[in-house]
Amino acid sequence: MDDDPLYEKARQKALRYLLYRGRSVEEVRSKLAQKGFDGAVIKKVVDRFIDLGYLNDKNFARQWAKSLAVSRLWGDRKIEISLVEKGISRDLIEEAIAEARKEKDERSAIEDLVGKRLRRESECEVFSYKGKRRLTQSLAGRGFPVGLILDVLREMGNK
Repeated sequence: MDDDPLYEKARQKALRYLLYRGRSVEEVRSKLAQKGFDGAVIKKVVDRFIDLGYLNDKNFARQWAKSLAVSRLWGDRKIEISLVEKGISRDLIEEAIAEARKEKDERSAIEDLVGKRLRRESECEVFSYKGKRRLTQSLAGRGFPVGLILDVLREMGNK
């Protein structure tokens, strides 16, 4: 497409960067800037990749949110922070999280994580005051709302 050697070098770097996993537009921009390419070359590469469909923030946000919600069992707050760090807009973040939560909601993710803890520790340890406090801190660190965590722990402890 272009005989510019700088453009070609930037294009190759960006392609290699995209090989590992999908990336947001902002991630590719900042990576190329970090490698020392100027704004015009970066814009040219990013625009070309968007035209080719290699970069699409909406698809990236959906895939990333689904991965974090279903595979890593993260809460909405932590998923949102992760997507903001990757340069995704607020409206796309909300849409992506809503889409991911259709597959696994926060309540069932918390239940899965508590179930994992119960396989390692006795029920008495997990549902003791100290155990609940540690588990609540751990789950809150994963981005789950404390109120929901306490509700789930109360329900699971009463079974």
